[in-house]
Amino acid sequence: MGRVVRQLFLSLFLFFSSASPAEPVSTGYLDSIAIDGHDPVEYYSSEVRSKHIEVKGFKRFAVDWNNARWLFASQASADKFEADPDSYVPQYNGFCSNALALGEGLIRTDGTVWEFFGDKLHLFYAERGRQRWLDGDWASYKEEADAAWEQLRNQ
Repeated sequence: MGRVVRQLFLSLFLFFSSASPAEPVSTGYLDSIAIDGHDPVEYYSSEVRSKHIEVKGFKRFAVDWNNARWLFASQASADKFEADPDSYVPQYNGFCSNALALGEGLIRTDGTVWEFFGDKLHLFYAERGRQRWLDGDWASYKEEADAAWEQLRNQ
């Protein structure tokens, strides 16, 4: 029995040590669901943007990407994401844009506080951060967040 257990541990070690590192994604503390299960494709729909709402996804429309499970409101959304995830993943893989800009590190978000800056979706931990970006110089905040993200994402 000891030999089987050792072989199992060795196999798991080799599997995980050979896996390519993925960028961090804002997931729950107890699961790998990205941005609290909100559909990242739906933020781009004209109805969602005009009403400034968010849409929850369903487990039956899930796509595993970058070591996280992304949920979608429909198979069509899941298919769009799977075909081109970079077009739909929120900036900084869903971590708080404002926290990164302030040098606070990778702060998780739940997908409920968001805004588009330029053509990219940004998520925020709280409304106060979103308002800071809306009222301030979001382009310079984005430069600060970009620099912090570059430094933190592969640690």
